[in-house]
Amino acid sequence: MSIVEPPDSEVLLRRVLDLINSAPKMPLSSTVRLEKDEVVELLEEAIARLPEEMRQARWLLKERAEYLAKVQREADDILAAARERAERIVQRTELVREAQRVARRTVEEANDESRRLRHEAEDYCDQKLASFETVLERITKTVGAGRAKLRVTPLPGPQEGDQTVRGEGEPDTGEVFFDQDQW
Repeated sequence: MSIVEPPDSEVLLRRVLDLINSAPKMPLSSTVRLEKDEVVELLEEAIARLPEEMRQARWLLKERAEYLAKVQREADDILAAARERAERIVQRTELVREAQRVARRTVEEANDESRRLRHEAEDYCDQKLASFETVLERITKTVGAGRAKLRVTPLPGPQEGDQTVRGEGEPDTGEVFFDQDQW
């Protein structure tokens, strides 16, 4: 039995973007129709998942720290073993030198591995944050464009030569009736 992993925030945000991009246009208008509840639900779920992804990144950093501690303990153990061996075989200086080289190399390897893991963890976090930033910028632009489309500008007033027929006795109040079919 396999466990289905829930989608991460980026996948949810991409769904919202797809919903907006594929939203059907309203008849006789360039305005699109969105299912507000579906978009809001996806955005709320994405926001709820952000802390989980941050916990995963912290977990990765914790794993790295534990690995470094383990490697440091192993290096300390190797150094201690090398010292004991050197003390027992003082007359064999070459053996002592070799143990010191191995210990230094092990410590250097552990330090190199530590730096590599730290950089990987930082790169992972940076990539995730950059991805979130990109998706959020796209959504912001899409929402801004949608809001701009929804703004209604008043129709221009009657111009000279217009044959606007008003009923008799009907005063010209200056109000303009918006008729979406004229746009």
